[in-house]
Amino acid sequence: MFTGSIVALVTPMDTKGAVDRASLKKLIDYHVSSGTAAIVSVGTTGESATLSHEEHGDVVLQTLELADGRIPVIAGTGANATAEAISLTQRFEKSGVVGCLTVTPYYNRPTQEGLYQHFKAIAENTSLPQILYNVASRTGCDMLPPTIARLAKLKNIVAVKEATGNLSRVSQIQVLVDDEDFILLSGDDASGLDFMQLGGKGVISVTANVAAREMAQLCELAALGNFAEARRLNQRLMPLHQNLFVEANPIPVKWACKALGLMATDTMRLPMTPLTDAARPVVEEALKSAGLL
Repeated sequence: MFTGSIVALVTPMDTKGAVDRASLKKLIDYHVSSGTAAIVSVGTTGESATLSHEEHGDVVLQTLELADGRIPVIAGTGANATAEAISLTQRFEKSGVVGCLTVTPYYNRPTQEGLYQHFKAIAENTSLPQILYNVASRTGCDMLPPTIARLAKLKNIVAVKEATGNLSRVSQIQVLVDDEDFILLSGDDASGLDFMQLGGKGVISVTANVAAREMAQLCELAALGNFAEARRLNQRLMPLHQNLFVEANPIPVKWACKALGLMATDTMRLPMTPLTDAARPVVEEALKSAGLL
């Protein structure tokens, strides 16, 4: 459940900005039928920053209900206040989620010791498996390999989503972490295949929102060691890996989901705005290059 193609699922909204349950079901059904390994519900791609605490929990619980045991669900539980992250995590303790993905605190830029104490406190207040999430470009906070290695010693911290795009991090973490069962996941689609070739076990993917079957196949080929075939597939997907970030995530991927008929609208809440007219042809061409449109 913590390997392979794990989708960082978008949160579909209606034209008024409310969660669109019918589109959420359509997205989940799409991932079940496409072989996606697991869903991350209300991670950062799921617009956790603009959902209220109550809405955040409700979307995760709706995702669990609609998934109905057909696909594992991982709850996004990150916050820049440790107490809030603990509260979110504890809400899902007996919900049926298989684990939690917790992003490094944003804006307040804690020290490495602060990061260690933050994730340690969360882990000590839950029995749920925890996936660390490092994405310095979005949070302004980089969790370094020695800190990840310290946290890996805690029994329910089982994995890290490393989204810096710095492939040297793979070997740095591997050298420092004693536990061979600790899982390394890429959070950067463009370098995900290279990450897996160096020893990563999968990708928590934005691209999988629109190319679910292809990303599942890519991760399966990598797991089998068939990197020649995986690289051919990855080259076809590369325009998506890159151009789904032509504007801030999840603006392009929500437009792409709508363009493919996977959800009714590409609505987002302010301060996020729809894909610009200038960027639409770029994303459209990426979908065509991947054979999706």
